[in-house]
Amino acid sequence: MNMHTPHATRYWHRTADGRIQCDVCPHQCQLQEGQRGLCYVRGREADKIVLYSYGRSSGFCIDPIEKKPLNHFLPGTPVLSFGTAGCNLSCKFCQNWDMSKSRQMDTLASQASPEQLAQACVDTGCRSIAYTYNDPVIFMEYAIDVAQACRERNINSVAVSAGYVLPTARNEFFRCMDAANIDLKGFNETFYRKLCGGQLQPVLETLIYLVHETNCWVEITNLIIPGENDKPAELEAMCQWIHDQLGPLVPLHFTAFHPDYKMKDTPATPYVTLAAARRIALKCGLKHVYTGNITSTDSSSTYCSHCQQRLIERSQYQLGEWNLDTQGRCRFCKTPLAGHFEVQPGHWGSQRQVLRFG
Repeated sequence: MNMHTPHATRYWHRTADGRIQCDVCPHQCQLQEGQRGLCYVRGREADKIVLYSYGRSSGFCIDPIEKKPLNHFLPGTPVLSFGTAGCNLSCKFCQNWDMSKSRQMDTLASQASPEQLAQACVDTGCRSIAYTYNDPVIFMEYAIDVAQACRERNINSVAVSAGYVLPTARNEFFRCMDAANIDLKGFNETFYRKLCGGQLQPVLETLIYLVHETNCWVEITNLIIPGENDKPAELEAMCQWIHDQLGPLVPLHFTAFHPDYKMKDTPATPYVTLAAARRIALKCGLKHVYTGNITSTDSSSTYCSHCQQRLIERSQYQLGEWNLDTQGRCRFCKTPLAGHFEVQPGHWGSQRQVLRFG
């Protein structure tokens, strides 16, 4: 397979005026011959929509699963992680802008076929593979093929996504995923429109679909940006929506913003803001609320939803105390912990390993 050849895609149709519309995400880009969509990696060529980043990546590495972040999915295990170029949102605060905003295909210097990636997971002891760094829905054909090759080898697939995708493409993509962390960037349409170049409602619909209509394990991340999405009333409304629409056991990660990309003059998020957000979420009835990008063992650890005993201790992706029995229940009161757990925790820790192919 020549991985520099544009890859055929399925989700598009011809419009009445002769343009071709991409049907992957809510932007629904309508393209003339030679044009690319907002995501940059999908475009019109030879009268159809093709994917230019199939089989190509900005790099491959092995991370702790907690870095995705996923705290209730095979804790302590290594996950092979990769992304491509481009993105279908234009977040001014992007923390991976060097990849997601890239308009240079030479950014994608690494290459690997789905079969190579699946075998690499087996060879390195990775329990999962993560499609991350930029949103995998824009390279869904590559991600789906990798996921299918991995599933044949009992390797899980993890999507780190903003959930900005249309229903038909969404259904096929997430059918192949075993776990997902969805980035719920804020909780008002103005924020999404002005800072992300998108809409909130499709993301909420993706979350409802994932939790209620799939077997995909779901966790949510909310990056708190000072002065933008940190108002207590908005945080409370978001947490109450999660509780009421998704349920109290869906884990929520509040993470700290660091000045980057087009918001370098915005200050970093102080821990007191994350701690206050966590208190709001707990008051709304959410049972598993975490803070990230700032070190705190207390708010990084997992507690029993019933007796409040600490079940999994964490410090900078390193696991400590482990109080789950062999059936994934609290050792003290036998309440099941929501998530997917192996009999013993993994021991990958906080290490990061770069992987090279060819």
